[in-house]
Amino acid sequence: MRHRTAVVLALTALTLPLLVLGQKKAAAPADDQSSLVITFKDGRQKSYSMSDIARIEVNTPARAAVATKGQNRFLGKWRVGDGAGSHFFITLKEDGVAEKTTGASHGTWVVVDNEARISWDDGWHDTIRKTGSSFEKVAHRPGRSFTDEPDNVTKADLTEAQPL
Repeated sequence: MRHRTAVVLALTALTLPLLVLGQKKAAAPADDQSSLVITFKDGRQKSYSMSDIARIEVNTPARAAVATKGQNRFLGKWRVGDGAGSHFFITLKEDGVAEKTTGASHGTWVVVDNEARISWDDGWHDTIRKTGSSFEKVAHRPGRSFTDEPDNVTKADLTEAQPL
């Protein structure tokens, strides 16, 4: 239910500005009613036909707020597998910043459905989640989303928990 609420809020946030902009302009042609128009900060607009859109994802920017209760269990330094038999470290910070010791070292993270979802600057997406009595790291290559088939799943161990 929480996921559906987040999706509805995200779509509302995307469409509300479009409705306001639509009122300022002349009515769109009848065949243009089923499209999504994105207006960029520099004023450019890009229109997408709704029939071409399979999914809309909105990344949450890094937050400066204090960690939430569900976020606390993920704070700290994690030793995770790289999917090729080696390992690296991921550090999840209270302000929503993520760091890793391989590839693009910077990213952001949020807790969604009791798992830490990390979006890296190089396009990779990692998830750290509890499975039974242990944790695992799930990796998705650039161009894939958190809900797609993972590229690898490895063990994840919290080596240094951050104090709260």
